[in-house]
Parts: sequence; structure tokens; C-alpha cells
Amino acid sequence: MGGTKKKSMSQAEKSQGAQESAQGGAAPKKPEKKTAKEARFAQAQAKQQALIAPKMDEKQLLKVLSPMKAITLYGTARTLGLNAAIASQTLRNLEAKNAIRKVGGYSGHYIYAVVAPESTPSQPTPA
Repeated sequence: MGGTKKKSMSQAEKSQGAQESAQGGAAPKKPEKKTAKEARFAQAQAKQQALIAPKMDEKQLLKVLSPMKAITLYGTARTLGLNAAIASQTLRNLEAKNAIRKVGGYSGHYIYAVVAPESTPSQPTPA
């Protein structure tokens, strides 16, 4: 009444692969681990890239940010592909240079607006 125990699916596949290789047939190939390793490497590269401040000058940043309806910390981070901490630092730098200003928000969730470039006062013409 005993008998051999039924093999699990993975054990059955292993024994079938061993039988095929003994007969000279091609065993099913395992997926390459390199691809998974490369995917992790690419993901780590993306994280590191998000931690680097953008290599743009003030004019280029304003050109990217000005079409936004509301310039916010997380909107900036998403638009520039940055970490939120780096985006916050970028916005503070632009605010210090008087390129943008706070127009609303509270408790760290501020809304910024692009400051219009001041036009030089024109010389009055003598009449």
C-alpha cells in the first residue's frame, strides 16, 4: 500500500530535463541572470541621476518651469526628473536669485510664480 510519493512540479521538471540531456536533447534554458542584474543596475543609475542637481542655468530652468500652471515642489521634481530634495533646493536657489517668488501655499507646500523680467525704464523724450 505504500509506493512512491508524487513528485512536485519543479522536481518533475528537473528529472525530465535530466532525462532529455542524457538522451542528447536540449534542456530548457534558464533565464539569464545578467538581465536581472542589468535591470537593477539601470534602476540604481536612475536613482543616482535623480540625486544630482540639474546642469541647467537659470534661463533654461525658467524656460522649463514657466509653462507649468502652478510651480510646486513635486511638480518641479516630476518635470525635471529629480528627487524632491534636489527640486526644493533648485526652487530655493531660483527664489534667492529673484527669478521666482512664492505666491501661496503653507507648511513647505508652496506655490511659486515666475517673476516677470523688469523692463528698463525708457528715457523720456523731450517735448
